[in-house]
Amino acid sequence: MTQHTTERMDVQQFIDGIPVSGLQKVIILLCFFVAALDGFDIAAVGFIAPALIAEWSLTPADLAPLFLSGVFGLMLGSFIFGPLADKFGRKKIIIWSVIIFSIGTLISAFSPSLTVLIVLRFLTGLGLGGAMPNAVTITSEYCPTKRRSTLVTVMFCGYTIGAAMGGLLAGQLIQMIGWQGILIIGGVAPLVILPLLYCFMPESLRFMVLNKFPKEKIDAVIQKMSPKGQPIPELVASVTEKQNVSVRELFSKDYFLGTILFWCAFTMGSIIIYMISSWMPTILKNEGFDMQSASWITSAFQIGGTVGALIIAFFMDKLGHSRTLTISYIVGAICVLALSAGVANLSTMLIVLGIFGIGAGISGSHVGIHVFCSSYYPTHCRSTGVSWAGGAGRLGSFVGSGAVGWLMVSGLSGEQIVNLLTIPAFLAAISMFLLTRLLKKNKKTEALNLQNANV
Repeated sequence: MTQHTTERMDVQQFIDGIPVSGLQKVIILLCFFVAALDGFDIAAVGFIAPALIAEWSLTPADLAPLFLSGVFGLMLGSFIFGPLADKFGRKKIIIWSVIIFSIGTLISAFSPSLTVLIVLRFLTGLGLGGAMPNAVTITSEYCPTKRRSTLVTVMFCGYTIGAAMGGLLAGQLIQMIGWQGILIIGGVAPLVILPLLYCFMPESLRFMVLNKFPKEKIDAVIQKMSPKGQPIPELVASVTEKQNVSVRELFSKDYFLGTILFWCAFTMGSIIIYMISSWMPTILKNEGFDMQSASWITSAFQIGGTVGALIIAFFMDKLGHSRTLTISYIVGAICVLALSAGVANLSTMLIVLGIFGIGAGISGSHVGIHVFCSSYYPTHCRSTGVSWAGGAGRLGSFVGSGAVGWLMVSGLSGEQIVNLLTIPAFLAAISMFLLTRLLKKNKKTEALNLQNANV
């Protein structure tokens, strides 16, 4: 029989005081699958682009609206579903988001024209925009403080692994099953995990406590997490939490400058990620590589992102979030120059090393910045903060997805297009450097206020 106690503690104190439970591992695994499906879907469109060009007699510029419609859906989905998750719960929004993007992807496989596919990619983007930020949020809210960076990063690596699988499958299977078959795989797979999400993923414990869910529901989750025989404490929300939240909280005096710096870094990173994911296979094909080789080479970006994310997570726990991310963005910028040199000289080895390094430095940082952002905001506006930062980052996706087609039509070479990516890489590094200074200043102010209060 479970013992009860009148001991009161906040949710994070409870999570930090127990070993990582089986339930927490299940949550991380389920969110890993959500992230993998998200990554597969987004990457698959970039890898099937050459097939669409060939089948429908298109130019690269014709595909710009296709990429932009998906990105616009992602941005709108982030803006809509973040606040909804802070109001109605993370689990509900994750499930509905998966339903939306799975149906959108599945129907997209039967598109009779580019126009129809553009509309369906917008619908798919809405679901994708709601799934990933909330998977990050609920994972973060179930992780102990000391291991949060590593565990959330492991979950987020599902995105890069899923995207890499999209590239590998496209390269190997597209000649056998066509671009339609790739999209069918991307649409059916999410439907398979929906029952698992519904049955085995609990609502965020922080959210339930903050919104005063029935005690039986809260205690049921606590019991699954607690070591056997340990009494069930009474959990309370942190004093900084608020039950009612609006987007204006992100722009309050406590969070305004940090919000702007996060948005800048998200935007700059997205420019690079979507340019590489969406257009690199096409750029390499134009430089003389066959489609299979282009797909294999570009998949190094996602592999590098996975490796880089894990390394960055380790150093974030040791050196701090913003300092580590500043360095990794700079490393990514240097690798952009290596990729440019590889494209100019048609050096496969240098291209692969450059793409891998950009994945490690830029895509890896994009994982890290999600982790950082989820720890920056409190529970009552965490999902809104993470989702809106991701939504703002989609502005970069517009540039990365849409501008490259225009640049190619304008006559710029692959080398020149790649060189332009050094600009957003260094701007992201500057944003993280300024955020480091801001956090140091805030800590000094808090320490001074505490000192004055004790006088």
